[in-house]
Amino acid sequence: MNLKRIHHVAYRCRDARQTVAFYQRVLGMDFVLAIAEDRVPSTGAPDPYMHVFLDAGMGNVLAFFELPNSPPMGRDGNTPEWVQHIAFEVDSLDALVEAKGRIEAEGLSVIGPVDHGIFRSIYFFDPNGHRIELAANTGSADDLRRLREVAPAMLEEWSRTKKAPRHAAWLHERSAR
Repeated sequence: MNLKRIHHVAYRCRDARQTVAFYQRVLGMDFVLAIAEDRVPSTGAPDPYMHVFLDAGMGNVLAFFELPNSPPMGRDGNTPEWVQHIAFEVDSLDALVEAKGRIEAEGLSVIGPVDHGIFRSIYFFDPNGHRIELAANTGSADDLRRLREVAPAMLEEWSRTKKAPRHAAWLHERSAR
């Protein structure tokens, strides 16, 4: 199989119009497509929905479903809210700082920038409660090469111990300085 790219990633939203307006205004995304049906094409079940698609840049599409006949949306109560998130890359640290100011001007609470060693990120929530991350890469090609080399060993050790392996400790020690 030769996968080309992610066609789209879909999440649920409370209000399609509000969601589109938020992503257009706050993140500058273009609203590219809407699909509405009274029946689910894959199952035939009667369940009207609005499916909206936003251009996240470079052929990436972020989509949302508004499902008016379903129970109110929530989140997985067994998963910490910081785990499930949508991350977007920005051009630079300057762009990240500028985005933080613009997002805070919208009245949103923003965490960060947080230093992850090979990138820095800010975090905030969309009107549906989805956590959004904006990230600016800071790692070198050598950093990424070194991380890729130790990835299999890290995964193997994690599988056995469920404790954080130290193969890439240099990354966090460097960013703590």
